[in-house]
Amino acid sequence: MLRAAVALLIVILLGMAFHADGAFYKVGTHRDALRQASVYGILACGMTLVIVTGGIDLAVGSIVGFTAVCFSMMTIWWSWPWWISVPSALAIGAACGAVSGALVVWPRLQPFIATLAMMVFARGMAKTVSGGVKVSTALPTGDGTFRYVQVPELFRTIDSRILFGNLSMVTVVFLAIAAAAGVLLARHIWGRDLYAIGGNEEAARLSGLAVRRSKLLAYVACGLCAAVAGICQAAQEQQGDPEAGGGYELTAIAIVVIGGTNLMGGRGHMGLTLLGTITIGYLEKILSINAVPEAGRLMLTGVILVAAVLTQRRRRF
Repeated sequence: MLRAAVALLIVILLGMAFHADGAFYKVGTHRDALRQASVYGILACGMTLVIVTGGIDLAVGSIVGFTAVCFSMMTIWWSWPWWISVPSALAIGAACGAVSGALVVWPRLQPFIATLAMMVFARGMAKTVSGGVKVSTALPTGDGTFRYVQVPELFRTIDSRILFGNLSMVTVVFLAIAAAAGVLLARHIWGRDLYAIGGNEEAARLSGLAVRRSKLLAYVACGLCAAVAGICQAAQEQQGDPEAGGGYELTAIAIVVIGGTNLMGGRGHMGLTLLGTITIGYLEKILSINAVPEAGRLMLTGVILVAAVLTQRRRRF
Protein backbone atom coordinates (compact mmCIF):
# COMPACT_ATOMS: atom_id res chain seq x y z
CA MET A 1 0.00 0.00 0.00
CA LEU A 2 2.85 2.38 0.87
CA ARG A 3 4.62 1.67 -2.41
CA ALA A 4 1.44 2.25 -4.41
CA ALA A 5 0.81 5.52 -2.57
CA VAL A 6 4.40 6.64 -3.21
CA ALA A 7 4.02 5.89 -6.93
CA LEU A 8 0.84 8.00 -7.05
CA LEU A 9 2.57 10.83 -5.19
CA ILE A 10 5.49 10.80 -7.63
CA VAL A 11 3.12 11.02 -10.60
CA ILE A 12 1.23 13.93 -9.03
CA LEU A 13 4.51 15.74 -8.37
CA LEU A 14 5.44 15.20 -12.01
CA GLY A 15 2.12 16.74 -12.99
CA MET A 16 2.80 19.75 -10.81
CA ALA A 17 6.24 20.15 -12.39
CA PHE A 18 5.05 19.64 -15.99
CA HIS A 19 1.65 21.29 -15.70
CA ALA A 20 1.35 22.48 -19.33
CA ASP A 21 0.77 26.15 -18.56
CA GLY A 22 -1.49 25.38 -15.61
CA ALA A 23 -3.64 22.76 -17.32
CA PHE A 24 -2.85 20.23 -14.60
CA TYR A 25 -4.41 22.51 -11.97
CA LYS A 26 -7.79 22.66 -13.69
CA VAL A 27 -10.66 20.61 -12.30
CA GLY A 28 -11.52 19.30 -15.74
CA THR A 29 -8.09 17.71 -16.07
CA HIS A 30 -8.56 15.61 -12.94
CA ARG A 31 -12.13 14.74 -13.90
CA ASP A 32 -11.08 13.60 -17.37
CA ALA A 33 -8.09 11.66 -16.02
CA LEU A 34 -10.39 9.51 -13.88
CA ARG A 35 -12.87 9.07 -16.71
CA GLN A 36 -10.21 7.94 -19.16
CA ALA A 37 -8.72 5.54 -16.65
CA SER A 38 -12.04 3.94 -15.74
CA VAL A 39 -12.13 1.48 -18.66
CA TYR A 40 -8.58 0.41 -17.82
CA GLY A 41 -9.60 0.13 -14.17
CA ILE A 42 -12.52 -2.18 -15.00
CA LEU A 43 -10.12 -4.46 -16.85
CA ALA A 44 -7.63 -4.28 -13.98
CA CYS A 45 -10.28 -5.47 -11.49
CA GLY A 46 -10.72 -8.70 -13.43
CA MET A 47 -6.99 -8.97 -14.04
CA THR A 48 -6.34 -8.75 -10.30
CA LEU A 49 -8.47 -11.82 -9.66
CA VAL A 50 -6.51 -13.81 -12.23
CA ILE A 51 -3.07 -12.60 -11.16
CA VAL A 52 -3.80 -13.41 -7.51
CA THR A 53 -4.06 -17.06 -8.62
CA GLY A 54 -0.64 -16.82 -10.28
CA GLY A 55 -2.10 -16.58 -13.78
CA ILE A 56 -2.47 -13.84 -16.38
CA ASP A 57 -5.02 -12.92 -19.06
CA LEU A 58 -3.72 -11.41 -22.29
CA ALA A 59 -7.10 -11.63 -24.03
CA VAL A 60 -8.94 -8.82 -22.23
CA GLY A 61 -8.11 -6.15 -24.83
CA SER A 62 -9.42 -8.29 -27.69
CA ILE A 63 -12.53 -9.18 -25.68
CA VAL A 64 -13.15 -5.44 -25.27
CA GLY A 65 -13.12 -5.03 -29.06
CA PHE A 66 -15.25 -8.13 -29.67
CA THR A 67 -17.82 -7.11 -27.07
CA ALA A 68 -17.91 -3.51 -28.29
CA VAL A 69 -18.67 -4.70 -31.82
CA CYS A 70 -21.37 -7.15 -30.73
CA PHE A 71 -22.97 -4.67 -28.35
CA SER A 72 -23.04 -1.96 -31.03
CA MET A 73 -24.60 -4.32 -33.53
CA MET A 74 -27.29 -5.33 -31.05
CA THR A 75 -28.15 -1.77 -30.02
CA ILE A 76 -27.48 0.33 -33.14
CA TRP A 77 -28.12 -2.04 -36.04
CA TRP A 78 -30.70 -4.38 -34.54
CA SER A 79 -32.33 -1.99 -32.01
CA TRP A 80 -32.42 -4.56 -29.23
CA PRO A 81 -33.58 -3.23 -25.83
CA TRP A 82 -31.01 -2.82 -23.09
CA TRP A 83 -32.34 -5.74 -21.04
CA ILE A 84 -31.42 -8.07 -23.91
CA SER A 85 -28.31 -6.41 -25.36
CA VAL A 86 -26.47 -5.83 -22.08
CA PRO A 87 -26.84 -9.40 -20.72
CA SER A 88 -25.98 -10.78 -24.17
CA ALA A 89 -22.78 -8.73 -24.33
CA LEU A 90 -21.85 -9.77 -20.80
CA ALA A 91 -22.46 -13.41 -21.72
CA ILE A 92 -20.08 -13.09 -24.67
CA GLY A 93 -17.31 -11.79 -22.44
CA ALA A 94 -17.94 -14.41 -19.79
CA ALA A 95 -17.90 -17.15 -22.43
CA CYS A 96 -14.52 -15.97 -23.74
CA GLY A 97 -13.17 -15.98 -20.20
CA ALA A 98 -14.61 -19.44 -19.61
CA VAL A 99 -12.82 -20.82 -22.68
CA SER A 100 -9.52 -19.32 -21.51
CA GLY A 101 -10.06 -20.70 -18.01
CA ALA A 102 -11.00 -24.13 -19.33
CA LEU A 103 -7.79 -24.29 -21.37
CA VAL A 104 -5.80 -23.42 -18.26
CA VAL A 105 -7.64 -25.79 -15.94
CA TRP A 106 -8.12 -29.00 -17.93
CA PRO A 107 -5.43 -29.33 -20.61
CA ARG A 108 -3.27 -27.40 -18.11
CA LEU A 109 -1.95 -24.99 -20.70
CA GLN A 110 0.17 -22.15 -19.46
CA PRO A 111 -2.06 -19.09 -18.88
CA PHE A 112 0.17 -17.10 -21.21
CA ILE A 113 -0.44 -19.52 -24.09
CA ALA A 114 -4.13 -20.08 -23.43
CA THR A 115 -5.00 -16.40 -23.19
CA LEU A 116 -2.71 -15.50 -26.09
CA ALA A 117 -4.73 -17.89 -28.23
CA MET A 118 -7.96 -16.32 -27.02
CA MET A 119 -6.54 -12.85 -27.69
CA VAL A 120 -5.97 -13.71 -31.35
CA PHE A 121 -9.27 -15.59 -31.67
CA ALA A 122 -11.41 -12.83 -30.13
CA ARG A 123 -9.80 -10.18 -32.32
CA GLY A 124 -10.50 -12.31 -35.36
CA MET A 125 -14.11 -12.76 -34.26
CA ALA A 126 -14.50 -8.99 -33.85
CA LYS A 127 -13.34 -8.44 -37.41
CA THR A 128 -15.43 -11.31 -38.75
CA VAL A 129 -18.79 -10.31 -37.26
CA SER A 130 -18.27 -6.63 -38.16
CA GLY A 131 -16.99 -7.32 -41.65
CA GLY A 132 -13.82 -5.46 -40.76
CA VAL A 133 -15.61 -2.11 -40.46
CA LYS A 134 -16.71 0.02 -37.53
CA VAL A 135 -20.26 -0.57 -36.36
CA SER A 136 -21.65 2.97 -36.29
CA THR A 137 -24.91 4.82 -36.81
CA ALA A 138 -24.40 4.51 -40.59
CA LEU A 139 -26.30 1.33 -41.47
CA PRO A 140 -25.45 -0.37 -44.78
CA THR A 141 -28.58 -0.91 -46.88
CA GLY A 142 -27.14 -3.55 -49.22
CA ASP A 143 -27.08 -1.43 -52.38
CA GLY A 144 -23.91 0.46 -51.54
CA THR A 145 -25.63 3.28 -49.66
CA PHE A 146 -26.07 3.98 -45.97
CA ARG A 147 -29.01 4.82 -43.76
CA TYR A 148 -28.25 6.90 -40.69
CA VAL A 149 -29.93 6.32 -37.33
CA GLN A 150 -29.83 8.03 -33.96
CA VAL A 151 -27.32 7.13 -31.27
CA PRO A 152 -29.11 4.76 -28.85
CA GLU A 153 -30.30 6.31 -25.62
CA LEU A 154 -28.40 3.62 -23.72
CA PHE A 155 -25.14 4.96 -25.15
CA ARG A 156 -25.97 8.45 -23.94
CA THR A 157 -26.84 7.15 -20.49
CA ILE A 158 -23.59 5.23 -20.10
CA ASP A 159 -21.55 8.18 -21.38
CA SER A 160 -23.37 10.74 -19.23
CA ARG A 161 -22.12 12.60 -16.17
CA ILE A 162 -23.63 13.13 -12.74
CA LEU A 163 -22.90 15.44 -9.79
CA PHE A 164 -23.15 18.57 -11.92
CA GLY A 165 -21.13 17.01 -14.69
CA ASN A 166 -18.14 16.16 -12.51
CA LEU A 167 -18.45 12.36 -12.36
CA SER A 168 -18.75 10.10 -15.38
CA MET A 169 -21.13 7.15 -15.27
CA VAL A 170 -18.28 4.97 -16.55
CA THR A 171 -16.36 5.93 -13.41
CA VAL A 172 -19.36 4.98 -11.30
CA VAL A 173 -19.43 1.58 -13.02
CA PHE A 174 -15.71 1.14 -12.36
CA LEU A 175 -16.03 2.01 -8.67
CA ALA A 176 -18.99 -0.36 -8.29
CA ILE A 177 -17.07 -3.22 -9.90
CA ALA A 178 -13.98 -2.47 -7.80
CA ALA A 179 -16.09 -2.51 -4.62
CA ALA A 180 -17.83 -5.78 -5.54
CA ALA A 181 -14.59 -7.48 -6.58
CA GLY A 182 -12.88 -6.19 -3.44
CA VAL A 183 -15.55 -7.69 -1.19
CA LEU A 184 -15.39 -11.03 -3.02
CA LEU A 185 -11.61 -11.13 -2.84
CA ALA A 186 -11.29 -10.09 0.78
CA ARG A 187 -14.43 -11.50 2.41
CA HIS A 188 -15.83 -14.35 0.33
CA ILE A 189 -14.56 -17.91 0.60
CA TRP A 190 -13.88 -17.91 -3.15
CA GLY A 191 -11.49 -14.99 -2.70
CA ARG A 192 -9.64 -16.83 0.05
CA ASP A 193 -9.37 -19.82 -2.26
CA LEU A 194 -7.77 -17.62 -4.92
CA TYR A 195 -5.12 -16.46 -2.46
CA ALA A 196 -4.43 -20.05 -1.44
CA ILE A 197 -4.10 -21.18 -5.06
CA GLY A 198 -1.70 -18.35 -5.83
CA GLY A 199 0.36 -19.08 -2.76
CA ASN A 200 0.72 -22.83 -3.41
CA GLU A 201 -1.66 -24.53 -5.80
CA GLU A 202 -0.64 -28.07 -4.87
CA ALA A 203 -1.06 -27.37 -1.16
CA ALA A 204 -4.48 -25.84 -1.88
CA ARG A 205 -5.51 -28.96 -3.80
CA LEU A 206 -4.33 -31.28 -1.03
CA SER A 207 -6.26 -29.16 1.47
CA GLY A 208 -9.48 -30.01 -0.34
CA LEU A 209 -10.06 -26.71 -2.12
CA ALA A 210 -11.91 -26.72 -5.45
CA VAL A 211 -8.86 -25.45 -7.33
CA ARG A 212 -10.17 -26.01 -10.84
CA ARG A 213 -13.54 -24.41 -10.19
CA SER A 214 -12.02 -21.39 -8.44
CA LYS A 215 -9.48 -20.76 -11.19
CA LEU A 216 -12.14 -21.16 -13.89
CA LEU A 217 -14.37 -18.64 -12.14
CA ALA A 218 -11.47 -16.18 -11.94
CA TYR A 219 -11.09 -16.21 -15.73
CA VAL A 220 -14.85 -15.99 -16.20
CA ALA A 221 -14.92 -12.93 -13.94
CA CYS A 222 -12.04 -11.42 -15.88
CA GLY A 223 -13.89 -11.95 -19.16
CA LEU A 224 -17.02 -10.45 -17.61
CA CYS A 225 -15.09 -7.33 -16.59
CA ALA A 226 -13.70 -7.09 -20.12
CA ALA A 227 -17.26 -7.23 -21.47
CA VAL A 228 -18.30 -4.37 -19.18
CA ALA A 229 -15.29 -2.40 -20.40
CA GLY A 230 -16.29 -3.15 -24.00
CA ILE A 231 -19.81 -1.86 -23.40
CA CYS A 232 -18.42 1.34 -21.85
CA GLN A 233 -15.92 1.72 -24.69
CA ALA A 234 -18.64 1.42 -27.31
CA ALA A 235 -20.80 3.97 -25.51
CA GLN A 236 -17.95 6.46 -25.19
CA GLU A 237 -16.96 6.14 -28.86
CA GLN A 238 -20.60 5.77 -30.01
CA GLN A 239 -19.54 2.88 -32.23
CA GLY A 240 -18.11 -0.61 -32.15
CA ASP A 241 -14.56 -0.64 -33.43
CA PRO A 242 -13.09 -4.12 -34.10
CA GLU A 243 -9.66 -2.64 -33.28
CA ALA A 244 -10.83 -1.27 -29.92
CA GLY A 245 -8.94 -2.42 -26.85
CA GLY A 246 -5.62 -2.92 -28.60
CA GLY A 247 -2.89 -2.88 -25.96
CA TYR A 248 -5.37 -2.49 -23.10
CA GLU A 249 -4.17 -5.75 -21.57
CA LEU A 250 -0.71 -4.25 -21.05
CA THR A 251 -2.16 -1.20 -19.31
CA ALA A 252 -4.33 -3.40 -17.10
CA ILE A 253 -1.33 -5.51 -16.10
CA ALA A 254 0.69 -2.35 -15.44
CA ILE A 255 -2.08 -1.06 -13.15
CA VAL A 256 -2.17 -4.28 -11.16
CA VAL A 257 1.62 -4.46 -10.84
CA ILE A 258 2.00 -0.80 -9.90
CA GLY A 259 -0.66 -1.33 -7.25
CA GLY A 260 1.52 -4.02 -5.70
CA THR A 261 -0.28 -7.26 -6.56
CA ASN A 262 2.38 -9.95 -6.89
CA LEU A 263 2.71 -11.41 -10.39
CA MET A 264 3.65 -14.74 -8.81
CA GLY A 265 0.25 -14.88 -7.11
CA GLY A 266 -0.89 -15.19 -3.54
CA ARG A 267 -0.77 -11.49 -2.67
CA GLY A 268 -2.80 -8.50 -3.74
CA HIS A 269 -5.78 -6.33 -2.92
CA MET A 270 -8.41 -4.48 -4.91
CA GLY A 271 -7.58 -1.28 -3.04
CA LEU A 272 -4.08 -1.51 -4.48
CA THR A 273 -5.58 -1.88 -7.96
CA LEU A 274 -7.65 1.25 -7.35
CA LEU A 275 -4.49 3.20 -6.49
CA GLY A 276 -2.76 1.77 -9.56
CA THR A 277 -5.67 2.87 -11.75
CA ILE A 278 -5.51 6.43 -10.46
CA THR A 279 -1.74 6.48 -10.92
CA ILE A 280 -1.92 5.31 -14.54
CA GLY A 281 -4.84 7.65 -15.21
CA TYR A 282 -2.90 10.67 -14.01
CA LEU A 283 0.23 9.57 -15.83
CA GLU A 284 -1.68 9.20 -19.10
CA LYS A 285 -3.27 12.63 -18.63
CA ILE A 286 0.03 14.31 -17.81
CA LEU A 287 1.59 12.84 -20.94
CA SER A 288 -1.44 13.91 -22.96
CA ILE A 289 -1.50 17.56 -21.84
CA ASN A 290 2.23 17.76 -22.51
CA ALA A 291 1.72 16.37 -26.04
CA VAL A 292 3.93 13.32 -25.55
CA PRO A 293 3.54 11.08 -28.64
CA GLU A 294 2.02 7.60 -28.45
CA ALA A 295 5.40 5.97 -29.01
CA GLY A 296 6.80 7.65 -25.92
CA ARG A 297 3.84 6.56 -23.83
CA LEU A 298 4.26 2.93 -24.85
CA MET A 299 7.95 2.99 -24.02
CA LEU A 300 7.25 4.56 -20.65
CA THR A 301 4.66 1.86 -19.89
CA GLY A 302 7.29 -0.79 -20.58
CA VAL A 303 9.79 0.92 -18.27
CA ILE A 304 7.17 1.17 -15.51
CA LEU A 305 6.35 -2.54 -15.80
CA VAL A 306 10.00 -3.54 -15.47
CA ALA A 307 10.58 -1.18 -12.54
CA ALA A 308 7.50 -2.44 -10.70
CA VAL A 309 8.46 -6.10 -11.14
CA LEU A 310 12.03 -5.44 -10.03
CA THR A 311 10.68 -3.77 -6.91
CA GLN A 312 8.58 -6.85 -6.18
CA ARG A 313 11.62 -9.12 -6.54
CA ARG A 314 13.65 -6.94 -4.20
CA ARG A 315 10.93 -7.20 -1.57
CA ARG A 316 10.81 -11.01 -1.90
CA PHE A 317 14.55 -11.44 -1.41
